Amino acid sequence: MEATVIGVVIVLALLALLGALSVRLVQQYQRGIVFRFGRVLDRVRQPGLQLIVPIADRMVRVSMQTVVMGVPAQGAITRDNVTLTVDAVVYYRVVDPVKALVNVHDYPSAVLQVAQTALRSVIGKADLDTVLGDRERINAELKAVIDAPTEKPWGLLIERVEVKDVELPEGMKRSMSRQAEAERERRARVIAADGEYQASRRLADASRAMAGTPGAYQLRLLQTVVDVAAEKNSTLVMPFPVELLRFFDQFSRTMPERDGMGAPERDGTGVPDPGPVTGTVAAAAEPDGGPPGG
Repeated sequence: MEATVIGVVIVLALLALLGALSVRLVQQYQRGIVFRFGRVLDRVRQPGLQLIVPIADRMVRVSMQTVVMGVPAQGAITRDNVTLTVDAVVYYRVVDPVKALVNVHDYPSAVLQVAQTALRSVIGKADLDTVLGDRERINAELKAVIDAPTEKPWGLLIERVEVKDVELPEGMKRSMSRQAEAERERRARVIAADGEYQASRRLADASRAMAGTPGAYQLRLLQTVVDVAAEKNSTLVMPFPVELLRFFDQFSRTMPERDGMGAPERDGTGVPDPGPVTGTVAAAAEPDGGPPGG
């Protein structure tokens, strides 16, 4: 009776040990690859409890999560002979766990080496302006270069590649700063010149509009006086009437000509003859109202 009990206990212990060796747990983000006597089985084990043959089978779990891998800074020379230091980040995941285990040894390290080589190659084919201003193009080229040797042969999918930082030499930074300053100054001058041109056109239109109304000049002058007076300074403005200037202009045009050629007569000394003096002016010149010299 005791031997039977001991035998049952031994059998239960062996069954428990066999069960422990046969049961494997696969997480939701993993896939199980079973090697039977060193050969890969075709069926990939899905998440959950999986049974394998003890001693004959060996299960390797492969993570299917997206891996974020930073690429160390790489020194590269652009197409226009500018030395840069560029670093990047690569997002990839396993799409075929069998290839990732069988076809490549330590696939994270392999992806890192490919990314470093691709980064230097892509930067060497682009110029400085493209690297700094067209990051999307550089990222797309990096993704294509890294994805070519890793997707089908290794069972990896490169989801995204991004350039994080571009470090320029100090001399190049100063040159770019001067270039940007000169460009801003050029734009400022163009804008100022365009403003002057537009202002001159508007002033010319306003001058033609006011030419038909003589009082508009006087009103504009008064408006200028009001604007100056609003500053509350000590400047005294004495406006000269525009009508008085217009009167002198009309008087000079309508003054009767003295000779046939339109110029006053001259005496023997070369001095223009003032012409006959009116009685009113002569009377005003006499001391006592009588003839001069009396």
